[in-house]
Amino acid sequence: MATTSIVGAGESPYTRHPGLGTTSSTVIADAVARALADAKIDPGQVDGFAVSSFTLEPDHAIDLAWRLGLRLTWLMQDTNGGASAITMLQHAVRAVEAGDATTVVLAAGDRMDMTTHQDLVARYNRATRDHLSPLPWSGPNPQFAMLTQRQMQAFGLTAEDYGQLVISQRRWAGLNPGAVYRDPLTMEDYLGAPIVSTPLRRYDCVPPVTGADAVVVTSAGGRGPCARVLAVGARYNVDDQVGDGLTTGLADLSDALWQTAGIAAADIDIASVYDDYPAMSVAQLMDVGLLDRNDVPGSLARLLDSRSVAVNTSGGQLSAGQAGSAGGMHGLVEVVQQLRGRAGDRQVAARYGLVTGYGMVLYRYGACANATVLEATS
Repeated sequence: MATTSIVGAGESPYTRHPGLGTTSSTVIADAVARALADAKIDPGQVDGFAVSSFTLEPDHAIDLAWRLGLRLTWLMQDTNGGASAITMLQHAVRAVEAGDATTVVLAAGDRMDMTTHQDLVARYNRATRDHLSPLPWSGPNPQFAMLTQRQMQAFGLTAEDYGQLVISQRRWAGLNPGAVYRDPLTMEDYLGAPIVSTPLRRYDCVPPVTGADAVVVTSAGGRGPCARVLAVGARYNVDDQVGDGLTTGLADLSDALWQTAGIAAADIDIASVYDDYPAMSVAQLMDVGLLDRNDVPGSLARLLDSRSVAVNTSGGQLSAGQAGSAGGMHGLVEVVQQLRGRAGDRQVAARYGLVTGYGMVLYRYGACANATVLEATS
């Protein structure tokens, strides 16, 4: 993997209220154009394309590629939500290494207004459609509320502990002009917010928005600052969704991930973990070795206060917003731009970055988890 790098990234601006004529195709096309411009690569040089979207239908990856004017030797469409970006990256790295493509664009996005979001939640998969939607059910919030309760009991976490994470991410969002929610947030604001599903409050639940993200993957060399792919790991385990939810598939893959990357968790400077709920951020941070399982509240506080590892510097999905499938790509774009020195006012000094993906709830929790380790190069 050492010869493969991400050389460009772009994000179509996130918004709560998509304008007239906005479609999933238009926001994805905009993100692709931005990523290619960032990489200084002409669309005619692209010979690989992958896309993830919940709302692209009736079109497919090939339809969108045609509309973008791409001529391809490699094509992929992924449907795995929060895990889709790193899944696509894993396949793109292999494609470049094998010579199936030389320059691959990965894109994800959705036009996601409230009606679209409600329809998606109601028919997310067969388990949801047949067994959950007939109940007086308000989407995944109750499921993750129960998981949060279990995590609190298992590790001695309090609402204030989760609040620290949410507030830290909002501070980062205040430095990110692309974040939808940027107003300062205090602990009083957080604790005083309405309960959505005990113990989850408003600020614990990811807000749906419209937008898209894209990155450009190619062999390294002569392209200026880039993010070299050191390792990619994935677990797609149906058993994960029937467990206790206190660990994700990252726990199974992290040792091999660090071994392949040639570094340890302690070497990471910046991390973007999939944050649809604070409890899931905490679980992933534990699973990759950035939090101490024997002292989760204390190690979380130290991590956030010291910023020894900068976590979710875009504001994460909790403050930037979740643009459907782009939620899985959002953190990847952020870490790539940080490693390339292009994060503006929120820029941190970083050589090594970690991005995790998580998602695809079946009956209880996510069945997909993956991660990639990146290194800044010039």
